[in-house]
Amino acid sequence: MDFPTFLIQCLNSLQYGLLLFLVASGLTLIFGIMGVINLAHGSFYMVGAYLAFALAPLVESTFGGGFFATLGVGVVLAVMLGYGLEWAFFSFLYEREHLQQVLMTYGLILVFEELRSLMVGDDVHGVTPPPLLAGTIALGEMMTYPVYRLFISGVCLALALGMYWVFTRTRLGMMIRAGSSNREMVQSLGVDIKFLYRVVFAAGLGLAVLAGMVAAPVSSVYPGMGNQVLIICFVVVVIGGIGSIRGALLASLLIGLVDTFGKVVYPQAAGVLIYLLMALILLWKPKGLFAAG
Repeated sequence: MDFPTFLIQCLNSLQYGLLLFLVASGLTLIFGIMGVINLAHGSFYMVGAYLAFALAPLVESTFGGGFFATLGVGVVLAVMLGYGLEWAFFSFLYEREHLQQVLMTYGLILVFEELRSLMVGDDVHGVTPPPLLAGTIALGEMMTYPVYRLFISGVCLALALGMYWVFTRTRLGMMIRAGSSNREMVQSLGVDIKFLYRVVFAAGLGLAVLAGMVAAPVSSVYPGMGNQVLIICFVVVVIGGIGSIRGALLASLLIGLVDTFGKVVYPQAAGVLIYLLMALILLWKPKGLFAAG
């Protein structure tokens, strides 16, 4: 493997890992802080990809905007959807058994898949990146790298830094961390824990939808695309430690590295390597790399 090829694989692993973190961080918030096993989280990623495909013509004709305006409208709609779903369904699951959570969220998967089929159909669609980011940069004499993939890495990294700042430097982050540790105590201090959890859920869903919208130009849009992402996201949560944002970031980067280079170096076992990584880490740290508490 020459240096340009190695550099491209490093950039691919970074981009994949950061994008995976953007999806998994929402699952970490919902699962680790609220204690809800949300099997429908991958469906939110799929919703984001289909929003990027379906909203673009509508936003352009209505607001005269392009890809970035579509991202903004999609995130706003996602936060509103998350707020409504938490109020209508998830708020009743906090005191329920995990089996009931699994059954209800699996039901949401079926609902989203059927709605997707009715509204958009079952075809595979492509999303065009914005002209500003449609170019490439040269890596050596024979190889280039898409600018849009660098844009994905930049967006995910900026959001990771933003989440770190919110959780460690703001009053909201302090309340979220306290609520995840002792819900009853925080509620007794006058914090509206129901509203707080609603905000957390809406934010987690918004992150998954944004990840799907950003990833659509490089992964295409197709039915069932959220299922595989969901499985990998749970691997990220388990490796990083339930409820740990920094653990999710490190786990996502490790998975991106192992998966990307595994497909190049040893493609026959590429699908197994990330699960082998999970097994080895759990043998070393059974609660994950940065288990909360």
